[in-house]
Amino acid sequence: MLNSKVDEPLALPANLAWGTEPTARYEALAENFRPVLAKIREGAIERDLNRGLPVDAIAELKATGFGALRVPTDYFGFNASLPEFFALLIELGEADSNIAQALRGHFAFVEDLLNFGPTPFAERWLTKVGNKQTVGNAMAEIGPKAMQQSLATRLTGTGDVLRVDGSKYYTTGSLYADWVEVSADNDDGEPVIAMVARHEEGVEIIDDWDGFGQTLTASGSAHFTNVRVDAMEVRPLSSRFGYATAFFQLYHLATIAGVGRAVTGDTARLVAARTRVYSHGAGSRSSNDPQILQLVGQMRGAAYAAGATVMQVARSLQRAADLAASGDQEAAERAFSIVELETAQAQTVVIDLVLDAATKAFDTLGASSTKKDVGLDRHWRNVRTIACHNPRVYKQRIIGDYAVNGTAPPFQWVVGAV
Repeated sequence: MLNSKVDEPLALPANLAWGTEPTARYEALAENFRPVLAKIREGAIERDLNRGLPVDAIAELKATGFGALRVPTDYFGFNASLPEFFALLIELGEADSNIAQALRGHFAFVEDLLNFGPTPFAERWLTKVGNKQTVGNAMAEIGPKAMQQSLATRLTGTGDVLRVDGSKYYTTGSLYADWVEVSADNDDGEPVIAMVARHEEGVEIIDDWDGFGQTLTASGSAHFTNVRVDAMEVRPLSSRFGYATAFFQLYHLATIAGVGRAVTGDTARLVAARTRVYSHGAGSRSSNDPQILQLVGQMRGAAYAAGATVMQVARSLQRAADLAASGDQEAAERAFSIVELETAQAQTVVIDLVLDAATKAFDTLGASSTKKDVGLDRHWRNVRTIACHNPRVYKQRIIGDYAVNGTAPPFQWVVGAV
């Protein structure tokens, strides 16, 4: 119903108009976490300015059971669908994209468990995650390693107790986790994943990530020296779920979409409060200057489109997951290729949308927008850093090759020297 008084426009809360909820139960699900998300958002600027690792913030989020979003209710989880999960991830990315990214490895591990079927390993670890334990990762190695060279990290020994030795980098989130997934080559030269207790003797995780964005993800070094591993906690590296690459990339895009909402919200609040204007501006305050309002509107439209794109791909990812569970291997493989392409297509636009919005924020406020305590710069830095993962220039070529030649996308991304 339209407001009958033209001079008294209808007032609406600023957190609306982000699109239809993914399911009828979504609001009830999200309310379990929103009080903690609000608290996380309040401390985000201070943490960024002082490099304050979000140890307490992540602990509070873990206590809500957020890490068990995708875990079935039989294991004390929330049994969230993938669209529900990614919608909540966007909300977490809006609160603090560092924390969202720090949990990326954990949620990928959970997705693995959901694809293992009723195995003792899956049941054991779903119970752990349902009991609010989290898992980090230590997969990547740096240095002059050739693409197809074996891993430098080694898992050795026989019997029930094995040992892992080696060093890793990009160990995002492991500093905050209870367990760490460590990739290694075993004595037979086969790549495996070993589950290592975060506080086991011989585990050293160092916050030496020196990127200019996502500074609080603890994406630095991890060293493993004669670390004990139970043999039953080792599995082949090839056991990762079939839609893993699409999941990992969509996770980044959901985090970026959250940043889009955050920079739009921060900018809108700053514009509303601003009293300083320019003599050649178009309003007595920024809040009624049509040119400034247009910029904020462009930013919000970009954030909306980014989120809507992520949710469209999340629905496709759910279809792929359902087909993987159905046992129809041919249909599942086809779905994996389709969602891989959809994720790549989304990557080519979501990044530009939010990077542009994060730049426009500075046009709305003038020089005061660059003050460190305002914290607007962190949004651009964070998006730019996340966007450097899995370079989109290659995804654009892959999409073009599919469109022109019908070429299926590659699923294995390997980094190293040729």
